[in-house]
Amino acid sequence: MAEEAPAAAAAPAKAPAKSPKKKKAAARPKKDGLSISKLIVAAVAESKERKGMSLAALKKVLGGKGVDVTKANKRINTAVTKLVTKGSLSQTKGTGASGSFKLAKEPKANQANCQKIHRRKSSQEAARHQSCPQERTRHRRSEEASSL
Repeated sequence: MAEEAPAAAAAPAKAPAKSPKKKKAAARPKKDGLSISKLIVAAVAESKERKGMSLAALKKVLGGKGVDVTKANKRINTAVTKLVTKGSLSQTKGTGASGSFKLAKEPKANQANCQKIHRRKSSQEAARHQSCPQERTRHRRSEEASSL
């Protein structure tokens, strides 16, 4: 009988321990409505300010549209800086996320055509192109350098 007791006690110890499987957290459903960057662009477009809209005024408008500004403060600041670097907004005052912002002017269709002409190999055709004064000065400089 003395031999059976240790064998019985050893059997449960040899059983492999099962590792509990971790349950994945349920994915949060996306909120309905526009993203913060789209709300920012819409708010700046609505403003009638000539010099742009300040960040504080922008946050006040977003708060009126239902955004919790205290929770989303960091996201608002990063969205504003990304919109400035992307070119959707232009910053009239300040640096980074501070200052005033207004919508960037869209480039004219003529400028796109101008870039196509200046990419061509023929510099004579590009020099004849009169629609962009910056390119004309560059071509004049290159012609002056080649004549010397």
